[in-house]
Parts: sequence; structure tokens; C-alpha cells
Amino acid sequence: MNKKTLTIDARMIDDSGIGTYLKNILPYLLPQFKVTLLGNKERLSQYVFHNNCQVIKFNAKIYSVKEQLLFPLKIPKTDFFWSPHFNTPILPIKAKKRITTIHDVNHLTTMNKMTFLKKIYSKYLYTNAIKRSKKIITVSNFSKNEIVKYTKAKINDIAVIYCGVNECFSVCEPKEIVLPEKYILFVGNVKPHKNLKTLLEAYGHLDKELQHKYKLVILGKKSGFITPDRGVFEFIEKKALTKSVFFTGYIEDDVVPFVYKNAQIFVFPSLYEGFGLPLIEAMTVGVPVLSSNAASLPEIGGEAVLYFNPKSSEELKVKIELILLDHSLQDEYINKGFKRVKSFSWKKSAEKHISLIKEA
Repeated sequence: MNKKTLTIDARMIDDSGIGTYLKNILPYLLPQFKVTLLGNKERLSQYVFHNNCQVIKFNAKIYSVKEQLLFPLKIPKTDFFWSPHFNTPILPIKAKKRITTIHDVNHLTTMNKMTFLKKIYSKYLYTNAIKRSKKIITVSNFSKNEIVKYTKAKINDIAVIYCGVNECFSVCEPKEIVLPEKYILFVGNVKPHKNLKTLLEAYGHLDKELQHKYKLVILGKKSGFITPDRGVFEFIEKKALTKSVFFTGYIEDDVVPFVYKNAQIFVFPSLYEGFGLPLIEAMTVGVPVLSSNAASLPEIGGEAVLYFNPKSSEELKVKIELILLDHSLQDEYINKGFKRVKSFSWKKSAEKHISLIKEA
């Protein structure tokens, strides 16, 4: 029996959230479909799975007019076109059916921070994705409810499929990277909704002995965003934290678990997340997790996380000190984390994607 053809927009393969999602789902799709990837040929060639699929060069910038003009020319005749983000084609394409993953509607909830043109375009792209897609995938019940709230999507047209944890986290090995001896870890890009400034404020008010003993490591990109959080760097300079705060910048995927594992605690102060993958990544390698109680994070973290109000740096400071000084509390949340991560698997996630695509 001939395999159905599946074309995937893989340009975001190196991004932190959507890239992780793509890299872990793709290997499971290849045996089931005849896959074509759109993206940077040089970058995609770095991944083992590229040998088992066709790659079409497509380097147009995400959200650009150019991408929309080129979509119909680049996407071949195909049974399914899957977009892992809401920037699905506006113009007609040679695909029988479309599937789109909408991780969250952060662009719609933060409209007051966007220019007028960006507001209009974002709203249009979400509406277009929902209108043209046979099925919408999202990553949490929180995001499902948000999509329905902010768009005209029908709740029965949205499938919730949780993300998983990369297998490399289970076989974490030492890597050559310069890190402080002891540190508090934050994972995420420097964008306003990641709320890094609240963590910095909390860290800056820690007991001086703790601040001296535990540095703050930021794992993620510092720049190159459409909506960067410029206030973060100004705050670090103003509060004289430059010797205490370490930015790793981009690091290779196989080094990431090692950075997690060597942290004393992991803190995730985000104001808005569709899933919050770093929570379960930290749990997998046995690191106690402190998380914002906003958006999808309580749904994903369950009882394995010590929560705080993301708008209160004082509350976060108190809880950081509490868990750093109480080793029995650390052990409690580590054990809860090990149990919680059993609920998340990329294999199960991929199987649900495959079933949904085939049934679309």
C-alpha cells in the first residue's frame, strides 16, 4: 500500500519550543508517510532523519510577506500539509488537507504591546489557520480554551496532544561547558512574556550569602527577537548583577540536559505558556521546580511543582530561599517530578499526531 504524502514546514527546526517539538515528532512520522520538509537544507542535513525524506529549500522569514508569496510555489502536490505554527499559507496550495499546530495565542493576548500592523496581521494569520485547516492541534487544555476564546474556532475541531521529553534527558552525560559551581537555572528566550525580570528582581533581593553561593544561569537566546525584553539587560546593569548572572546563549541540544541536571533548582516565571516544556525537562533529570501559577503551567506541572505568583518578586524570593535551604523539600519535589514526567512521552504524542493526520 502506497504511503500518503506529508509536507511539513520545518523552518523552525532550530527554535527552542517549536524546534524541539518538530525534532521529536518527525522521526516517528517518517515510517508512516512519504515526507517532504520545507526549510534550510544545510541545517536540516544536521539531523539523522533528513536522509529519509525530501527537502525543499525554503528560507523565507517567518511571518513575512515573502513566505506567503512563496508557499504556493514551494509546497508540492501532497495529501497533507502540516504547519507546526499558526503562520499557515494564506494563498491556495497543492495540498488536499491542512493540519496546523497552534501552541498558544500569546500574540492575541499581548496585543497592547504590538504595533497596529502586527496586531492586524497576527489576528488574520490565526483566523486563516483555523479557517483553512482540517484539524487544529494544540498542546494543552488551557491553550484549547484560549483558542476558542480569542478566535472563532469550534472546540470539537481542536485536538489536545501533550508534548514529551527528549530521550537524551534520560541518558544525561557530562559535557564541556563552563558553568558556575552552583546555580539557579532559567530556561527560555529573553521575551517579555517569559517574565525574566521578576526572577532577576527576586534573585537580586536574596540573602547575600545565598546570592554569593548560587549564581543565576540563563539558558536561551539573548537577542534576535521580534519582541525582545530590553529591560532585562538594563536591570542587570543597574543592579550590578553582571558577575552573578550567566547567559549561555545558544548551545547544542545534547548539552542542554547537562545544564539542567547540574542546577540546584529550576525557576520558570513565565506569564504565558501553551505547554511549558522546560518544567518536565527539569523534572526528568531530578531538579526541583519552581513555577509561575499562570496559564497552562499548573496543568502541566500538577502537584510536582512549587508554584508562585509571577507578578510577585517578593513571593518568588521567599520560595527560592525556602527550597534552597530545605533539602527535604528539595527531595520531595524531585520525587514528585519523577512520577509526574511518566505522563509525558514523545512516542505517545507522535502516535496521536499520526492518527489525527491519517483521519483528517
